[in-house]
Amino acid sequence: MTPEETARRSAEAMWAGDRASRSLGMTVTDVGPGRAMVAMTVRPDMVNGHDIGHGGFTFTLADTAFAFACNSYNRSTVAAIGRIRFLQPTRAGDVLVAEAVERTRSGRDGTYDVTVRRGNDVVAEFEGHSKEIDGTLFEEAP
Repeated sequence: MTPEETARRSAEAMWAGDRASRSLGMTVTDVGPGRAMVAMTVRPDMVNGHDIGHGGFTFTLADTAFAFACNSYNRSTVAAIGRIRFLQPTRAGDVLVAEAVERTRSGRDGTYDVTVRRGNDVVAEFEGHSKEIDGTLFEEAP
């Protein structure tokens, strides 16, 4: 199996159980070894009292892209640290795309950068640190 096939099958296995991301209307638009892109439209029920997109939803989108990127090797991996910097407000109707890219991966630890965009505008930057745990996402043929 190629690394790209492993990443695709890992994403399919994760997506099947990811009720949270599906319920928020996210879609995985691209995945590969150590990378992923996830899109979400900001809905009216995702807007806060300032009439801007609630930062928690932007964080969740970035965290989801991070999760698909760091799990792309068919190794069960969880977040150890996640931090975000909000650069621009979002609004209802905005289509956000989070692109996660692996920065480093050594042993059971990884570091990933996620850029959240609305069109060409960067609205947030996220950094995630991952930790591999026991298990895989799917059973590979011997």
